[in-house]
Amino acid sequence: MFILYILRGKKNHLYVGITTNLYKGLLKHKTGDGTEFAKRNQTFDVVYTETFTSLLTARRRETQIKGWRREKKENLIKYGKPVI
Repeated sequence: MFILYILRGKKNHLYVGITTNLYKGLLKHKTGDGTEFAKRNQTFDVVYTETFTSLLTARRRETQIKGWRREKKENLIKYGKPVI
């Protein structure tokens, strides 16, 4: 199983990522390992998740969401679907 997740940092930054183990992925972020987001935001909240059975589908969804404007991402977080 692949989990797409959106994190919100303390300065309201959003991060979209994928993992196979949400606990380990979040632990990696909290230690500042990996992404620039993790290095700048060791305090964050998980604000959205989706699960997928294939990596390809998860990556496509991640790419789609990363291409959205912030407003559309916020609507996904708030309503569970993008409101256009």
